[in-house]
Amino acid sequence: MKKNKALKISLGILALSVAFAGALAFSGCNKKAQKPKQKPKVENVVTPQPEPEEEKPQFFSRLTGLPVKESTTKKRPIAVMIENTKACQPHYGINKAGIVYECPVEGGITREMGIFENYSGLKRFGNVRSCRPYYVYIAKEFDAVYVHFGQSTQGKQLLATGIVDDLNGLDGSISSSVFYRTSDKAAPHNAYTSTEGIKKGMKMKNFATKIKSETPSHFTFADEEYTPEGKDAQVICPYFFDNKPYFIYDSSSGKYARYEFSAPEKDAVDGKQVKVKNIIFQNVPSSTYEGGLKLNIPLTGKGKGTYFTKGKMVPVTWKKDSDKSITHYYTEDGKELKVNPGKTWVCLIQESQAAKNRIYATVKESGY
Repeated sequence: MKKNKALKISLGILALSVAFAGALAFSGCNKKAQKPKQKPKVENVVTPQPEPEEEKPQFFSRLTGLPVKESTTKKRPIAVMIENTKACQPHYGINKAGIVYECPVEGGITREMGIFENYSGLKRFGNVRSCRPYYVYIAKEFDAVYVHFGQSTQGKQLLATGIVDDLNGLDGSISSSVFYRTSDKAAPHNAYTSTEGIKKGMKMKNFATKIKSETPSHFTFADEEYTPEGKDAQVICPYFFDNKPYFIYDSSSGKYARYEFSAPEKDAVDGKQVKVKNIIFQNVPSSTYEGGLKLNIPLTGKGKGTYFTKGKMVPVTWKKDSDKSITHYYTEDGKELKVNPGKTWVCLIQESQAAKNRIYATVKESGY
């Protein structure tokens, strides 16, 4: 009896154990499998780096106010007399000029004088024509070597004073080294020079190749390009009788494109039309020398004028204290004119003819 009782107890315990194990198994089967905990993703955080500051230019052209190499600021410019008649077209190298002066001479024609600090790589440069005194005084303002082929009587007298260093096509000691004539045009419209010719002439004459350190910039340039408050001036027509030039403002480039003889004025070297950022009309007195042919245009004293840029026009005044000083330009409030950086075209306007200039607010109004 005792054995049977013990056996029953053992069997009961075993049954309970099996039932408990089954319950555990059943419970485990019905539980959803727990996913192992994942470590949070650590994204690579990129620390933003400050953009490198744009390197500001340190050297600026004396002629244009635009950034240039340091060596350019020390280079002595040249001032080249350029014929401006129909017979001499097209010009060679004029697009390299930083400033161009257009002034009346005899017979209703004009001549252009380009002021260049970069005239490299030119095999044909000009054409080159003769000197007039007021051009000499302008060249003096820039400490430029004056390049010309001949001169008027009054020009010869002025050059003899040594006021400028000049290379003259009639100077037998250098002429054939500096100048040459072409066969595609008749004389006197076929005299040209070149980069190498000018360098050779300066060496032969022992001219300084670096500008005098005390020479100031001709213009006061604006730190940043600006549009002045003033009347609209989309088309600008100086009175000049023979070539009838005009400028049309192109808002996409911010420059005035030049025309004369009813066509775009182009540089035969690069094939591009002449375009300028600024135009200045400088009203000047005028008379004729004895004989009534050659013009006398004094540049000392003061007078009125107009500054054109960005399709606008503003009245200005100018002042030049002596034949050897710089011409300064002022706005109506008496402050020095701030010229936009870029190429400038200066027209000497005879006061007696100034009323014949034509300025149009729009191209449509002008008829061009």
